[in-house]
Amino acid sequence: MLVERGLQAMNVELVSDAYAIAANYLRRSGAIPDTLVTNERLLEIVIQLLQHREFNKIRLANKAIARFEAQSGARAVA
Repeated sequence: MLVERGLQAMNVELVSDAYAIAANYLRRSGAIPDTLVTNERLLEIVIQLLQHREFNKIRLANKAIARFEAQSGARAVA
C-alpha cells in the first residue's frame, strides 16, 4: 500500500504508526466506519503532513485527526 505511493522505506513505519493512531481514534469517535479497510482520505492527509516535514508520530496523528475532522465538518456544512 505505502510502497505503491512512492514513500521511502524509512518512512513506512512512521506513516503506519501515525495512521493507526489516527484511525483508531476516528473509529472510536464514530467518524469513520469500524472496518479493516484503509481510509484513503486519512492516509492521504498523513502522507501530506509527512511531506511537510512532520516526523513525530503522535503529532502527525493529532494533526491528521484535526485536519480530517475539519474537512468532514466543512463537508457537513456544505
